[in-house]
Amino acid sequence: MSIKSIAAKIFARKIYKKTLSWSDKPVETQRKVFKYLIENAKTTEFGKKHHFDTIKTIADFQKNVPIRDYEDLKSYIEKVKLGQENILWKGKPIYFAKTSGTTSGAKYIPLTKESMPSHINAARNAILHYINETGNADFVDGKMIFLQGSPILTEKHGINFGRLSGIVAHFVPKYLQRNRMPSWETNCIEDWETKVNAIVDETIKEDMSVISGIPSWVQMYFEKLQEKSGGKKISEIFKKFNLFIYGGVNYEPYRAKFEKMIGKKVDSIELFPASEGFFAYQDSQKEKGMLLLLNSGIFYEFIKADEFFTQNPKRYTIGEVETGVNYALIVSTNAGLWGYNIGDTIQFTSLAPYRVIVSGRIKHYISAFGEHVIANEVESAMKEATAGTNIVINEFTVAPQITPASGLPYHEWLIEFEKEPENMEAFAEAIDNSMRKQNIYYDDLITGNVLQKVVVTKVSKNGFQEYMKSQGKLGGQNKIPRLSNDRKIADNLK
Repeated sequence: MSIKSIAAKIFARKIYKKTLSWSDKPVETQRKVFKYLIENAKTTEFGKKHHFDTIKTIADFQKNVPIRDYEDLKSYIEKVKLGQENILWKGKPIYFAKTSGTTSGAKYIPLTKESMPSHINAARNAILHYINETGNADFVDGKMIFLQGSPILTEKHGINFGRLSGIVAHFVPKYLQRNRMPSWETNCIEDWETKVNAIVDETIKEDMSVISGIPSWVQMYFEKLQEKSGGKKISEIFKKFNLFIYGGVNYEPYRAKFEKMIGKKVDSIELFPASEGFFAYQDSQKEKGMLLLLNSGIFYEFIKADEFFTQNPKRYTIGEVETGVNYALIVSTNAGLWGYNIGDTIQFTSLAPYRVIVSGRIKHYISAFGEHVIANEVESAMKEATAGTNIVINEFTVAPQITPASGLPYHEWLIEFEKEPENMEAFAEAIDNSMRKQNIYYDDLITGNVLQKVVVTKVSKNGFQEYMKSQGKLGGQNKIPRLSNDRKIADNLK
């Protein structure tokens, strides 16, 4: 056992005990975070407008600060982007993370000197909890790869702009720099396919012990490794590979294929990071769910998903939640987000400590590859593709095809036409172009050759009605979801 792995075990034990010190006192921990946030934002423009100086209790806060999404916060964000200080949080942020938007294109989420450490420490602590529980620390001496966005940043008004994963790359601790791959030069390659090929060339003769990334990106990396190695299993190429770290999308649809490609089962650690905050990580291989991070400068509120769209839904705090209930996740943070709906829904799997799973989005969505496509985007794309034409649509829905019989995965648009396009290929191209304009993540996946362009499948006359009838949902207020993150509807329609 190396000195490095011994030191890792000692550090892991220390972090584990530190975690217990706050996870054993969840309500008190969140109360302290709440007071810290209000106190530090009193003199900001947002704090003054919402009377933070009068807020003494959580009830006061909920009365003064309504639930918001990005559009509701955008006027403040625009001021911060121009370099104005003390708008949402004291001073101004050190970074803006560019992420996918809903109705307004890209979103820009602030990262401050107070919030940035939690993004770094959470990923580290997830690994340390794994070491503490399993005793497995040998991998710290091996090579580790983190598939992520380009670390190249642009600077405006004293603030750096970039993708979250690229920003985080600037904070890799020195003790990991020697083991970390790919090289900085390769990481800066913008074109994803070129980048993956370069990563394969750099790593194929190394003995990787840890591989981390969104499953869809890692799958592409594995496939290219196998192509270059003549079809070898990943475990044959990397004999020491025994830990996969992932986040961003559900791993389950990929698990069977991954295990087949790898050639053996490997341990995995699930993370719940977002530009808005690093919310949770898997702290145990034995328990279901991820530990909700209650001490990281984020105050959490929860709204039951089935009540979310009602007028003035109840906002629950950490001591009021139940297991097995679908909650919309609302956060207030030391980056200056207040009563912010991140769009994700979670369920608690444990209340001692508080562990969660990500159950979906508060609205229907597709994120099989991390693209976060929402209903508004597909409806807008359909509207744009049919505008000025004679095409008539009766009904449609969209689903991901993760494992096609051949070629790259794709989004399948299942459409019942009243009047078909004269040129189906041009129609599909128009849909795809609209989607790429609206959603930067989807555009990245197409550009990076992770997805092929939209595939349109014709549904027979009254096909949607027959499907709804078969489900006992014909008539009334029942509706076909515009999009799904699985193929239940799609496969039934076909």
